[in-house]
Amino acid sequence: MPFEEEIGGALRRTGETMTPADRLRLVEGGTARGRRKVALRRTTVAGSVLALAAVVLGGGHAAGFLGDAGGADGMASVAAQGGIGESVPAVAAEPGGAVTARQMLKTFTGLLPRGDLSQQTSSGSSKDRSTMPYASVVHDDGKGAAQISLSLNTIDPQGESADSMVTCPDADLVDFDDCREESLADGSRYLFVQGYVYDRNRGAKQWRATLLTREGVLIDASEFNAPAEKDAAATRKNPPLTPARMKALVTAPAWDPIAAAFLAEAGAAPEAPEKDTLPGEPSGDAMVATLTGLMPDGVTVREPSGDSGYAQALVNDGRGATFVQVNAQPGMSDLVNDFDDWTSLSDGTLVREAQEADPDQKGGDGVVGWTVDTLRPDGFRVVITALNAPGWGQDAVRAEPALTTAQLKAIALDPAWPGLSS
Repeated sequence: MPFEEEIGGALRRTGETMTPADRLRLVEGGTARGRRKVALRRTTVAGSVLALAAVVLGGGHAAGFLGDAGGADGMASVAAQGGIGESVPAVAAEPGGAVTARQMLKTFTGLLPRGDLSQQTSSGSSKDRSTMPYASVVHDDGKGAAQISLSLNTIDPQGESADSMVTCPDADLVDFDDCREESLADGSRYLFVQGYVYDRNRGAKQWRATLLTREGVLIDASEFNAPAEKDAAATRKNPPLTPARMKALVTAPAWDPIAAAFLAEAGAAPEAPEKDTLPGEPSGDAMVATLTGLMPDGVTVREPSGDSGYAQALVNDGRGATFVQVNAQPGMSDLVNDFDDWTSLSDGTLVREAQEADPDQKGGDGVVGWTVDTLRPDGFRVVITALNAPGWGQDAVRAEPALTTAQLKAIALDPAWPGLSS
């Protein structure tokens, strides 16, 4: 099943069917192009879903955010394992999936330094891609309990989404202390970011290590200086694993047989991985050029960027920066039946508008977001959002966004957008 369809399936499942670990994996990614697209396809334009659709462009990650409790052997919990070097069981295909929850947890905990382990959860893969390999524990080395998790996913290693997984985030949009990108000798790419769940003044620290193999497997690990990503006080100054130990965790040879089995099950052979573009989706360059070209007079535009079907920029009218993002998506006619609050224009185009406080639910002080969602009769959809802040999860720098809802509506309804996909 294509990556975008997997995301759509996960988002269509209700929150009540997901475990806490699943919710963490769903939210912690943020900027993969496929997630932006499908999140906007199947959910309301307001609230945390829109933030999920495009938070932290240029440094976001989507590995391992799919799945619910279950798989071949469901969620697994085993006794704490020893340090690095413990033997790993061979991976063999089973009725429920090529990778089991027990294998994930055993391998993961075997690669952690010694310490007390609690809240151990994991999931395996499944043939229908409804669950993905994942493991999480709360680790305490005597200096404070900390959550550590790791997940696997597959993606086109040459696609735009893959590139964003291993590219440092924009420092103007994301608060972090350090970021390192590497190309490894075996052809894989590695990213390590020392950042924060929210920002340096709120919430836990999050250190993240992401490995993208040459074949298209993402091994993605996160650690915090608290026993949970959110709603938990910091227990220590920094997460427990050093940067070198985080790199060793995701690059450990113990993952090789698991990654190979998972890749084979996903049907993404090295010679022909699934591509991460959809037919008729506008290119990133075209998206950026159109968004910047449609900005009203009296504003300056800086740091525009984008990828397939998506663009973003910082807009300023002299009174503070506004973050603006837009998605353009062909083939969305079925949304007509998903929402009941469309307003119909004379040409049959449907329009929805929203003004919301704390639109990404990350607690940015004073943040509001204006969103306009449009659906043309041929199914071409344009969704545009503006914040009164320079990025998702950041504090407001002005009372309202620099662009009004009327201006956003004019941009979204401009005839230039459908022409991009022709």
